[in-house]
Amino acid sequence: MVASSQPLAVESAVEMLRRGGNAIDAAVTATFVLNVVEPMSTGIGGDCFAIIYLAKEKRLIGINGTGRSPAAISVEALKGRGIEQMPVDGPLSVTVPGALDGLARCLKDYGTISLSEALAPAISYAQNGFRVTEVIARQWERASAKLKLNAESARVYLPDGRSPVAGQIFRNPDLEKTFRLISEQGTDVFYHGEIAETLASSVQELSGFMSSSDLAEHSSDLVNPLRSFYRDSYEVVQMPPNSQGLVALIALNVLSGYRLNDMFHGSPEYLHHLIEVIAQVLTEAQDNVGDPDDRLQIDQLFSQGHAQNLRKLIKANKAAPKQVAPIDGHHDTVFVAAVDEERNVVSMICSLYKSFGSGLTVPGTGLVLQNRGAGFTLAPNNRNTLRPRKRPYHTLMPAMILRDGEPWACLGVVGGMMQPQGQVQVISNLLDFQMDPQSALDAPRFRVLEDYTIALEEGLSDTAAKKLELLGHRIKQNTTEEEFGGGQVILIGGETLFGGSDKRKDGCAIGY
Repeated sequence: MVASSQPLAVESAVEMLRRGGNAIDAAVTATFVLNVVEPMSTGIGGDCFAIIYLAKEKRLIGINGTGRSPAAISVEALKGRGIEQMPVDGPLSVTVPGALDGLARCLKDYGTISLSEALAPAISYAQNGFRVTEVIARQWERASAKLKLNAESARVYLPDGRSPVAGQIFRNPDLEKTFRLISEQGTDVFYHGEIAETLASSVQELSGFMSSSDLAEHSSDLVNPLRSFYRDSYEVVQMPPNSQGLVALIALNVLSGYRLNDMFHGSPEYLHHLIEVIAQVLTEAQDNVGDPDDRLQIDQLFSQGHAQNLRKLIKANKAAPKQVAPIDGHHDTVFVAAVDEERNVVSMICSLYKSFGSGLTVPGTGLVLQNRGAGFTLAPNNRNTLRPRKRPYHTLMPAMILRDGEPWACLGVVGGMMQPQGQVQVISNLLDFQMDPQSALDAPRFRVLEDYTIALEEGLSDTAAKKLELLGHRIKQNTTEEEFGGGQVILIGGETLFGGSDKRKDGCAIGY
């Protein structure tokens, strides 16, 4: 079974499974197709993380496929240009694209097919075109103003001067050419060869700091995923920093002290407790998620003593004062869940960060560059203070749930700072309320926004909203469904797989 946010990507991955490929082959194939059909959300100009479970070895593996800041960039260099705040887009927000190396490493070490075979469906859709789906069309249109700021982005991604509408066929011959080069020459052409030179020079021409040596020095890391028990025999698995996966684990540790299943789902009591916990851990994230090369007190954060201390800050009848959370906004990301016949499992997530990333497209390549540098700060003595060759705070966080040590669910929820919030709500739906995957995804959500107002999705009652306001929460009305993320779940029930795909996206879950 495969689940993701676009049917063509899911179909391509399932076909790979039918041809004898494993879950790693399927997930990478789907991700490459998503580069073409969901270009605002992902691309090899961005980053990736993957959690892989190898069934024969009964082993969990984490791949950190995220890039670093350029060697020549620094706080002093930016302030010397009169810049006092880290740019959200443009050339100074560009970090080294790590996704291609991460995906290629997944294939080389754990897959059964070649990089060329994995790229073939994506090349076909880039050459022959695909019909743009409804949600993707809305996301594309929303990013039009950004695309118009860069001539190459406008040329490639705004044909006829506008974004494609739902049902329109879109082709990307520039990206097709790039994928064919990689298919023929491997990742070296991207990190050491022709593409690297073009990429670096295009950023430098816009007064950015990226160099060809920054690309040549990049490599993905093999890491041990983080694991934490929730509700008896279930273990939730996340990627360690610079992923924000630990945020969800800390939240679940705190929530384990409450009997959520005794609360009515969607009730004011239920919502208040989850909101308060998530608000606390978002503050924790600012202080504890950063470059993995920096010393992080992860063991202390996972301790029951720390969970108890956070729980003491939560009052059953009053919203606590809130600190300032990280700046947030619309983010477009893709997630793929894949399980094969042998029960290898892959949880894979990739992104350009904000929609169409930095807004810059490398001339002649169709490659949109990410804006992960926006995760840095120019303020001193911060976990994410900008420095050369540093990995930024990363919102991406693939997940699994183990039962008795083996995969029980593969899941992810996209949407920037909505990711830990959405995951906690979906995991609670699955484990506290025994919902099936589709019901767990369809259930209405809340979102703690950057100013700590609370967005409530349609389906949560007016009575709950009024009660939350009486407790001291500030409620935001009239939110769009995109603000509440989009998830995918595959639940492994013995010989049967149960899939769910978020109604807030265009995708599906397909199994056979």
